[in-house]
Amino acid sequence: MATFKISLNMEYCRSADKGFEEGVQIVREIGYQYIEPMVHTGWELLSEVQYFHSFSMEEDPLLMKEICDKYGVEVSSLSGHSPLMKPEAAVSRLTRAILFADTLNARFVNTDEMVKPDWMDDEFAHQAMKYSLTKASQVAARHKVYICVEPHGIYTKTVDGLMRIVKLVDSPWIAVNWDTGNSYLAGIEDPYEGLQAVRQHVRHIHAKDISLAQGEAERGLVTGTPVGCACGEGVVDWDKVIEIMEPIDREIFLSVECGTISEAERSLHFLKKTLGKLVVEAV
Repeated sequence: MATFKISLNMEYCRSADKGFEEGVQIVREIGYQYIEPMVHTGWELLSEVQYFHSFSMEEDPLLMKEICDKYGVEVSSLSGHSPLMKPEAAVSRLTRAILFADTLNARFVNTDEMVKPDWMDDEFAHQAMKYSLTKASQVAARHKVYICVEPHGIYTKTVDGLMRIVKLVDSPWIAVNWDTGNSYLAGIEDPYEGLQAVRQHVRHIHAKDISLAQGEAERGLVTGTPVGCACGEGVVDWDKVIEIMEPIDREIFLSVECGTISEAERSLHFLKKTLGKLVVEAV
């Protein structure tokens, strides 16, 4: 039987222009025990002046741990989204994110295929992704960190496309991060049938709800969205999601992806109530 831990993707505080440390402080104040930080390479201006939550991997990963320890929060996973079709960027970003995650005792780095260049055909694109994932999976295996590919782009908007990427490399360390909102917005397949089809490969879930208004405006026109509304206030059938995943005998993080601090607070209350005894709290 599956058990669940509830985490919060740090995108929740982007609309409030909060830096990483203040974002972590607020996370703890509203009751979360786990976070999914976004990480980047290089030095990003808004993060440096503490108007944006993303954390530079040029920093010592133990600095992130120090900040999280200060507020009693643990890192569940890293948002290490890297352009798999651009190996010169993806290999470096994923490798560093895996090393970062291992230092923080986080077992999941989330990514997707991102944007396909116009000059690249499908076969070329998959060969490029295979190279990126081959290099990164070797590091993942050494550090026992899962690279979790999520439905978000031109290929991953269908189950067949998602699993083709996951299976480009024969590695148990390449898995699925199921995004409940993106799979709905793609509008190509039933999102619950999709989750049922890939559930054995799911190691992490982005708990993203989609408002009725956004669904009506965008479903079938986009392949994903950065954040959703508060969990329980949109179109996602959370009882169905839990029913599908409950037979899978592993611990699964539900990382909430919403757009505001108040939505994060309401999402936590809703998911705790909905999951009941299936929720595992931090020790």
